Amino acid sequence: MFLTISTTGTPERPATDLGHLLHKHPGKAQAFPTSYGTAHVLYPEADEQRCTAALLLEVDAVALVRRGKGRGRGGAPDAALAQYVNDRPYAASSLLAVALSGVFSSAMRGVCRARPELPDRPRPLRIEIPALPARGGPALVQRLFEPLGWTVTAEAVPLDTEFPQWGDSRYVRLALESERSTLAQALRHLYVLLPVLDDAKHYWVTSEEVDKLLRAGEGWLPGHPEHKLITSRYLTRRWSLTRQAMERLELVRLAETDDSDVAELDNAVADESEAEERPTPLAVLRREAILAALEAAGAARVLDLGCGQGQLVQALLKDARYTEIVGVDVSVRALTIAGRRLKLDRMGERQAARVTLRQGSLVYTDKRLKGYDAAVLSEVIEHLDLSRLPALEYAVFGAARPRTVVVTTPNVEYNVRWESLPAGHVRHGDHRFEWTRAEFRAWAEAVAERHGYGVGFTPVGPDDPEVGPPTQMAVFTRAAGHEGNGATSRAGGTGQTGKGDGTGTTGETGTTGESEKEAKAA
Repeated sequence: MFLTISTTGTPERPATDLGHLLHKHPGKAQAFPTSYGTAHVLYPEADEQRCTAALLLEVDAVALVRRGKGRGRGGAPDAALAQYVNDRPYAASSLLAVALSGVFSSAMRGVCRARPELPDRPRPLRIEIPALPARGGPALVQRLFEPLGWTVTAEAVPLDTEFPQWGDSRYVRLALESERSTLAQALRHLYVLLPVLDDAKHYWVTSEEVDKLLRAGEGWLPGHPEHKLITSRYLTRRWSLTRQAMERLELVRLAETDDSDVAELDNAVADESEAEERPTPLAVLRREAILAALEAAGAARVLDLGCGQGQLVQALLKDARYTEIVGVDVSVRALTIAGRRLKLDRMGERQAARVTLRQGSLVYTDKRLKGYDAAVLSEVIEHLDLSRLPALEYAVFGAARPRTVVVTTPNVEYNVRWESLPAGHVRHGDHRFEWTRAEFRAWAEAVAERHGYGVGFTPVGPDDPEVGPPTQMAVFTRAAGHEGNGATSRAGGTGQTGKGDGTGTTGETGTTGESEKEAKAA
């Protein structure tokens, strides 16, 4: 990654004052270690008339993978081989923003002990970045920088100069010029807006990022016309952090309008106020959506196929409308845990008569599963090899044929929103696939047509306008006049059912790896 900062001067105010401001001597080339490589600072030119400081960040790709594993994306979110083949060593991103704050920390704070009069003095500046990822293109670059007083030149980089018909890439060559900005303001603008334009960060975003954003955005972010977009992207669309930042920005605007201090306005609640309300876990949202679908279907006798540790069975038992609940899983261990969760050994006789836990594989037909009102496959299908899906399809839709079937599965498009999920990884180590919304819809509609069902689709969790919800749900309803066995062909073989998406937000634990061993032993 490469960035240059240039200024011009006069004998009275020489351009080499830039060296004082950056606390880096123009006569030296210096290197600074960072968490992901080495940052070099050098001056290609330095005299009274013109001075240019260059920051070259060499990224250690291996360190990026090692440090990113399990805690961040570890690479570009849309790279085909994201861990090892990506744009991170070359395109300006949060890596460069962090290097700016580390190498030029005093300049960013506006501190210069040797020449204390310099930081507050506006000067002509030109900043150039040859490769900047910009999700939104040159138009978004202008929308972000022009309100801050910059003259913006953002030239889209073609995908391949030899094949212009391929169009432009998502990268731009950026040049910013200003006559009235201070160096500290310029560095703070870059620190915030580089990761905003990239729309990704290389590290896990916590509540500390709100404080960083407000510190770097002091004096310019509250009044920026795109402050909502900046805040949301900088905080990687984590809605709770975004809400917190927006509330604090609003306080700043009110304080400026009222010519008062923020602390004077933000004093209505004592420091010992209740902790911030946490968002509802995805596992809870998923169960609520399934229960709503079962209620709408008027189901009383329900199969939980791939019941795992019994969370859904437990929720069904709390509602008296469900007169018979059967949990099926291939894992004996999972069923044992479910039994403990449900306290089967201490359950009253009437309650115990409503629930059954049964070992079984969903890729085999089982005549005991016929005649039920509804069946649920919650986070199950993605644990099977694709070659096993026809067998599950026949066992559930062709043989058991409940009136209603509810299927939930992860939406792979949403994975870019999980900051703890490295790019290109599925949510759980045992997931054999994860589908886009179009792929899931195509599969569900084909199954419904083959077996005489209608199907509708419902988002589960926050429905992101760009990538959809984290979980997608299909509700199959058997059509009138299709009481028989539907499709006549079936696929055989063994398979597994287990649950858990491994995102750290669902609260459910996968059981499939254990299940496979126990199935083989059986």
